Amino acid sequence: MHAPSDLLDHQSTGVVVLDDELLIRYLNQAAEAMLEVSGHRMKGEPMERIFADPSTPRATLREALENGQPFTKRAARIRLASGEHATVDYTVSPFVDRGLEALLFEIQPLDRLLRINRDDHHVSVQATTRRLVRGLAHEIKNPLGGIRGAAQLLERELETEHQRDYTRVIIEEADRLRNLVDRMLGPSQLPRFEPVNVHRVLERVVQLIDAEEPNRIRFLRDYDPSLPEVDADLEQLIQAVLNIVRNAQQALSDTHHPEIRLTTRIIRQFTIGTVRHRMVVRLDVADNGPGIPPELHERMYYPMISGRADGSGLGLSITQSIIAQHGGIIECESRPGATLFTLFLPLEQPHESK
Repeated sequence: MHAPSDLLDHQSTGVVVLDDELLIRYLNQAAEAMLEVSGHRMKGEPMERIFADPSTPRATLREALENGQPFTKRAARIRLASGEHATVDYTVSPFVDRGLEALLFEIQPLDRLLRINRDDHHVSVQATTRRLVRGLAHEIKNPLGGIRGAAQLLERELETEHQRDYTRVIIEEADRLRNLVDRMLGPSQLPRFEPVNVHRVLERVVQLIDAEEPNRIRFLRDYDPSLPEVDADLEQLIQAVLNIVRNAQQALSDTHHPEIRLTTRIIRQFTIGTVRHRMVVRLDVADNGPGIPPELHERMYYPMISGRADGSGLGLSITQSIIAQHGGIIECESRPGATLFTLFLPLEQPHESK
């Protein structure tokens, strides 16, 4: 294709070019990510291999090519090469390239726009929650310090060990509440960014979980070996992923043949909140457990929200805080028998610490 492909590769709209035989000649990076295919491998293949819309048969495309008439489809439900479905708007425009007829597809994924709007809402809600928790923590820790100090002074005035047992209870409970508040606040230090191998993070988490219950859970790995390193805080990222995998471990306690699948991929031209990134790492943690109750889906990242009677409800809140400090976001899909947590992390961080 005689076109500024470098320019097209930086477009968020998916671009596909078909020749006069309706065979694929070109896909930009946004189309590759959107349609989950490799442009190099699909070159010369029929359009149906990557993009099938029952409402637009080949005869319609052939007619557009012959008559030179563009057309647009709104909210079209298409089938991807993976077998999954997506909702998109697309425009088909005939043009001539070096004397040869061709068709230009411009594809805008509505699913992604909805996800961006949803993610933007989640980022806003999560930021509000963090401000609320910080304010609440300040209001709790100040009187706790006073209570603890008064109990220590009182302990010096008491004459018997039995009486001092009561002040020790006050001091220990004050310390316990202070530690709980600190955990609600998440990491006490800003991330120390350095190049991190995400697969090293995952293998460390698997090692920790398997040490707790050797060989009970089957771990399936689907790693992208070409995955570049990300700018991240290694220890914090291990903690964030460990919280998710430990939740999966606990959810699988009554599951026959429990499995956790770990998947990594590189995603191009991806928007997180209002920031568009050239490349991000996608990290999936999937389990075959009972699923998350629907009533918890919108609240599970809030502190003190747990699906277990003995759960603290802090694991996902801490994970969300860590991922947010890395400029990323968490998504979750869950139904009985399949729960998927997905982390999206930018490859590069700003030069200045967040």
